[in-house]
Amino acid sequence: MRRKLLCAVLAGGLAITPGGPAGAAPARDYRPGSAGLGDVWYPLEGNGGYDVAHYDLSLSYDPGSGRLDGTARVDAVATQNLSRFDLDLQQLDVTRVLVDGRPASFRRDGQELVITPRRGIPARSRFQVAVTYGGVPQPLGGPTPYGFVRTGDGMVTLNVQDGASTWFPGNDHPSDKATFRFTITVPDGLDVVANGRRVSTRTHGGRTTHVWSETAPMATYLATVDVGRWRVRKGRTPGGIPEYVAVDPALGTGADDPMPQFWNRTAEVVDRWTQIFGPYPFDSTVAIVVLARHNGVQVPFSAETQTRPVYSAADSDEIIAHELAHQWFGDSVGITRWNEVWLSEGFAVFANWYFDELRGGTTVHDQARQVYQAHPADDPFWTIPLTGPDRPTDAAGERIYFGGALVLQMLRQELGDPTFFRVLRAWTRDHRHGTATTTDFMETATRTSGRDLAPFFRTWVYSPTRPALPDNAEQPRSSVAHDGAERQPFPRHRQSSSDAPSPGLHPEGTPPGRS
Repeated sequence: MRRKLLCAVLAGGLAITPGGPAGAAPARDYRPGSAGLGDVWYPLEGNGGYDVAHYDLSLSYDPGSGRLDGTARVDAVATQNLSRFDLDLQQLDVTRVLVDGRPASFRRDGQELVITPRRGIPARSRFQVAVTYGGVPQPLGGPTPYGFVRTGDGMVTLNVQDGASTWFPGNDHPSDKATFRFTITVPDGLDVVANGRRVSTRTHGGRTTHVWSETAPMATYLATVDVGRWRVRKGRTPGGIPEYVAVDPALGTGADDPMPQFWNRTAEVVDRWTQIFGPYPFDSTVAIVVLARHNGVQVPFSAETQTRPVYSAADSDEIIAHELAHQWFGDSVGITRWNEVWLSEGFAVFANWYFDELRGGTTVHDQARQVYQAHPADDPFWTIPLTGPDRPTDAAGERIYFGGALVLQMLRQELGDPTFFRVLRAWTRDHRHGTATTTDFMETATRTSGRDLAPFFRTWVYSPTRPALPDNAEQPRSSVAHDGAERQPFPRHRQSSSDAPSPGLHPEGTPPGRS
């Protein structure tokens, strides 16, 4: 698991010096941080030379014009002697940059904001960069836009994978988690929902400032700020977790009101996943249900964010189960590089399959067999590396989502339910609020099960050929509760037969392959 440098420095008792000449290395030892982290899928995402500890975003939004103005304060620790460094920021105009309170020079280079402080920043020293910026953010993508997306009365942010840089500067890569504080000012009558907990609300001169704080480490792609005239319901799940659901009033009331579905299902799923996957890793659970349009066309989607999944009203119960599973797999236990995203998406697909099994629908066994049988031995599906596709294509997405869930069901078949679910709980416990790799997962599974699982991982994860099904996978298994107790299924709810994901269709609105 990747450890945050700041935590390592503090825990190790090492001296942290402020940026400046005192104790600094000779000038020749200072060098620029890299523009990008060399991620195979998105080489320019993220930046080298530093590790972010905290973002403090002060934003002002005018829904009439679509203009966003803000100051982003980024607290970081240098991982090398820095002569300059980059932040990721697309399109928006930058008017001022300060490093530790002193003006710094800056220039734009595509999505990179290149910053040169007056003095070099020594390795292992803390520093703060403040960027003042503004403009009308534009979404990325094609038919399904993402990033900063305007709605009829406000906006939503849907960041996967690089959408965060459409509305704030940062180190936009999942390997660099940080805490966040959001201060958002909007016209009176509009509400704001962001990650974490609401700290305060203050109204003055026809505008209201909302402050939210996320104290659990979070990747930039999971950050969200959503503005609208929300209908809000607050309370707690039966298991005691604070719950908050915000619904766009344009979606209607009465028979068309999505509030009951999202309120009831969010509570049921979070409490059940807590029993199965381990303690809920955050301090609240929220659903944001919006009517989003782009160029006059309604945009169907669901989007993973930390504690705040964003949905369209048409999303099924299985999608709710999928997005809430991400709170454990993808959000709390994050990934270190995008082409290992099966650790997030494969686990979430397994969860929405398991959701259906628990409430008396299609078993995970049968869902997995459908995927297996849909791809014969000569199908390129099997040649795409699960742990390292070289490009984020739709084919890679299918392999990651459904191939990943297939692997987990085969592991479940190999270990049996009691041990398999102990492995999942150990995984979410040992890597809580961190990042991890496939190798880490194999080590957790091996240690928890007491089994040599190297042959299994070679066959189902790393092999470029279609594995043979084991003998005990030929017949459907009886489904038992994860802890051996009597099974308590989710209640069945009426739904369209098209609600359940099928091989080749991504549960979320935007697959890894971009338009």
